[in-house]
Amino acid sequence: MKLRQFALIAGLLTAAVISGSAPNGPTFAPQGPVRTGSVEVLDLNGLRNVAFGDTEAELTRRGVLRSDVDACGPLLTGHETVSPVFVDDRLVLLWAGDPMQTPEGVTIGTPVTEVWFRYPSVTTLHAPRGTYRFDGLLARRGDRGYLFLHDGQTVRNVIAGYAEWARQLFVEGAGPC
Repeated sequence: MKLRQFALIAGLLTAAVISGSAPNGPTFAPQGPVRTGSVEVLDLNGLRNVAFGDTEAELTRRGVLRSDVDACGPLLTGHETVSPVFVDDRLVLLWAGDPMQTPEGVTIGTPVTEVWFRYPSVTTLHAPRGTYRFDGLLARRGDRGYLFLHDGQTVRNVIAGYAEWARQLFVEGAGPC
């Protein structure tokens, strides 16, 4: 399990060094984390009490990150459906499950046409032919973005964080574990 995480991180670091440039972003604006009923909002800053760029040590000290459970990696306290991805001890991505949604209302099960409507500048990412991987839509703003993995009809996974790490995660075909 640790070898797989190491390989993913090594691939992500290589891609970051090779890319080296910041992209232009679409017109949507990030908002602060908001709780609406039983759905929590995941924005381009992170979640409540969890921000992209936070260190593992800092989140552990604050009691937000737990590594003492039998899981594929550390877990966020109070966010059982979110898997954090760290590179060089910094939080770079959050792989979110239900009931998380973006500030624009996109969540697992959202129709792909709705993603295009809410994020008109998304970039289409195609999974390699002959694989069972999902295609993706990458909505960027500066160095941050959302990666929506979909089956052609609806969103199946929502990933938020640094856009280049999200793109590399897509290229590698890796999951949260």
